[in-house]
Amino acid sequence: MKLTEQIVAKIKAYKCIIIHRHVRPDPDAYGSQIGLAKIIQASFPEKEVFVVGDDDPGLAFLAITEDIPDDYYQDALVIICDTANKARISDQRYVQAKEVIKIDHHPEVDSYGDISWVNTEASSTSEMIYELVKNESHQGLQLTSEVAKFLYAGIIGDTGRFLFPSTTEKTFRYAAELVSYEFDRPQLYNDLYKTSENIAHLKGYILQNFTVTPNGVSAIKITKDILKRYDLTSEQTSKLVGVLGDIEGIKAWVIFVEEGDLIRVRLRSKGPVINEIAAEFNGGGHPLASGATIYDWKDSEAVINELEKVCQAF
Repeated sequence: MKLTEQIVAKIKAYKCIIIHRHVRPDPDAYGSQIGLAKIIQASFPEKEVFVVGDDDPGLAFLAITEDIPDDYYQDALVIICDTANKARISDQRYVQAKEVIKIDHHPEVDSYGDISWVNTEASSTSEMIYELVKNESHQGLQLTSEVAKFLYAGIIGDTGRFLFPSTTEKTFRYAAELVSYEFDRPQLYNDLYKTSENIAHLKGYILQNFTVTPNGVSAIKITKDILKRYDLTSEQTSKLVGVLGDIEGIKAWVIFVEEGDLIRVRLRSKGPVINEIAAEFNGGGHPLASGATIYDWKDSEAVINELEKVCQAF
């Protein structure tokens, strides 16, 4: 039995299904999680389906998750979308579920779940959810216009609007099929990519202050004082992670953002593999797009030094 068939069989077997995603969610985390929830609700209206996890205010236009009691997990099936390692699962109550399914496209960090469907060749987990409903429609899975919007949002988010190397012929084909459904694509783009004045001003600060080393490494440090100056939170700066991507001479870059007692490390690359560096610093992700966490500014130099090594070797 194929993995997609096994997943649908488990969905059919449970009355209560709870869907999780990763902490600090991005459009693909939302798109795959909410898209799957709405597929199940449309296909099997008699089932109770819940979505949980910490919300990102910048993506609240997509959906708001639910606060559910612990006892809901007792006889529930949990499906975890877009999350490679256990520590990054938002809402650790998933361990209380009767069974767990993992659906993800990241390189595997932790092996977990009674069923694990990991496809690193997929552009996004939202692409995988579309493939699930496409391949198993004969089992009653239904795709609505609302579902199409969520899955399309996840795909364009994780492919950088189809610019990243993870975009394949299949990605374009699936995206074309999704846009055949009726949803407001211009409004979706506007909601995903609109920029506040504060963010625009910080973008100007980054572009005025970046440097590039001979090996093609660029690093920007955004301290609490800089966040205060521009009246921004650490979460809001996530929209700027790609701002250095078009600059000639940069092979890989890192943006450090101070947040409480820790420092977020946002790594991006045009070729050198960086997810192994992220794994050394409490993180992980894709070969060209990863995140990590450090707890002292002196550790930022260690991250930069590792970036220098992989860029020099590239």
